[in-house]
Amino acid sequence: MTTKLIIDTDPGIDDAMAIFYAAAAPDIELLGLTTIFGNVTTKMATRNALRLLEAADLELPVAHGAEKPLVLPPFEPSAHVHGDEGFGDIPAADPKGQAVSEEAADFLIRMAREHKGELVVCPVGPLTNIALAVQRDPEFVKNCKRIVIMGGSLEAGGNITPHAEANIYHDPHAAEVVFAAAAGKVVMVGLDVTLKILCTPEDFDGIKERSPELGGMLKDMSVFYIKFYQEVANLNGCSLHDPAAVIACTHADLFQTRAVKLGVSVEEDTSGKTQLAEDGRGNTHVAMDVDAEAVKALFLKRLSLLP
Repeated sequence: MTTKLIIDTDPGIDDAMAIFYAAAAPDIELLGLTTIFGNVTTKMATRNALRLLEAADLELPVAHGAEKPLVLPPFEPSAHVHGDEGFGDIPAADPKGQAVSEEAADFLIRMAREHKGELVVCPVGPLTNIALAVQRDPEFVKNCKRIVIMGGSLEAGGNITPHAEANIYHDPHAAEVVFAAAAGKVVMVGLDVTLKILCTPEDFDGIKERSPELGGMLKDMSVFYIKFYQEVANLNGCSLHDPAAVIACTHADLFQTRAVKLGVSVEEDTSGKTQLAEDGRGNTHVAMDVDAEAVKALFLKRLSLLP
């Protein structure tokens, strides 16, 4: 059985890894991409999403999303992590295609209605588009099968501040809207598990060997990304952040989750911290452990199916 999937993305090197995984996975029916700021600007994210789909020979809709957080002023993109154009040292190239005229939140609302009870939405950037969909359509969360988020941290601490993971930090108000509406449909795949899955330079060599075209593209991107990890965390590899969330959409059995009422701090000193909520909201299923070897093996196996 295939999973109908939309990835909400800010590509980004690990976004490219996640999108190419979804393109290769026989159990995923990718219905489109929506774009958001974060690793790059939203304009760049839309361009990069179109480029990735064209590289993978996929004709799918790309819907341009919000260009700034719900409340906070815009942040600078993470060029030191993903490069000036989002793909490490790979230079910019303009795609042939264009985004659809419908904005991301409206596209998500419509697709959730059209595929009611079947659509899985996987946001791997800040949650602004998802929050806008929740605010515009009270039935949005109910219409989705699941919303599987890459972001947050319950016990592992932050990666952009001591408290906060980057995707949540870049729009904490939006994250709070989404978690408050969770109703048992939201899964958080955050630093508690993604930091346990490491992809090494040798892994990328293998990806390139088995998939010279798209794997070669990922290998070229990975050099910049892994250099950042080596300098900042002394790691010889990169964490599988975004791919892990996409894998959790179809292989929930590889993750152990804890059901908690989750909220997000919007206070200045702890902004973006994911924390337990006291009110009557529904549960979020937080991934707390992972079969890291199985997730990585599946990632490498599926990517080898690409040209």
